[in-house]
Amino acid sequence: MEDEQKRPSILVVEDESSLARFLQLELDHQGYRVETAANGFEAVARAMEKKWDLVLLDVMLPGLDGFEVCRRIRECSDVPVLMLTARGTTPDKVKGLDAGADDYLTKPFATEELLARVRARLRRTPAAIRSNKKLVVLGITIDYDTRQVTRDGRNISLTKREFDLLAFLAENSGIVLGREAILTHVWGYDYYGDTNVVDVYIRYLRSKIDEPFPVRLLHTVRGVGYTLREES
Repeated sequence: MEDEQKRPSILVVEDESSLARFLQLELDHQGYRVETAANGFEAVARAMEKKWDLVLLDVMLPGLDGFEVCRRIRECSDVPVLMLTARGTTPDKVKGLDAGADDYLTKPFATEELLARVRARLRRTPAAIRSNKKLVVLGITIDYDTRQVTRDGRNISLTKREFDLLAFLAENSGIVLGREAILTHVWGYDYYGDTNVVDVYIRYLRSKIDEPFPVRLLHTVRGVGYTLREES
């Protein structure tokens, strides 16, 4: 029973029964405790009744839509929310993030990407931040309190923007992040400048995080974006 309680708990909110069952089986296979809700009102009730480690939340739901469910959850909980949406337009994504979602994934999605995003969000739960306040990924240590960064024990001096960019990449290590997602999370929803600013800051970061070291971690995926991972 004690081992069971240590498994992260995930609430899957999805009205399409076949997809809900698929997600439940996949996540259970990965070692998570999974329960489901099929409509917006049930989702809010289930979200309030216990402490969850993550909520997977579909946008198109009967009763209350995912945006309203997310807003109601945010009134009393800081649980990470990953929204699943068939509407991949920028306004819909921004609406979800403004409602309090931590991340979004557009349907149809690859199972591997979903699982990677789940792992990334669980690494960065508020409870984990409060208890540790440090993130260690691939030999890089990020201290959120002091905003200090080291790689393999070597201090690295970063500007505020470089620090925020590295933190976002590290929190999602192994996931390829597009320029739009990076702009939204690092520069903010109201940034309307050139997306090339991401490329510029990636170069700044690479010169400090990668070039002084024998193994490169910051990779470009042409036509897609950037990721922090070990060299393959």
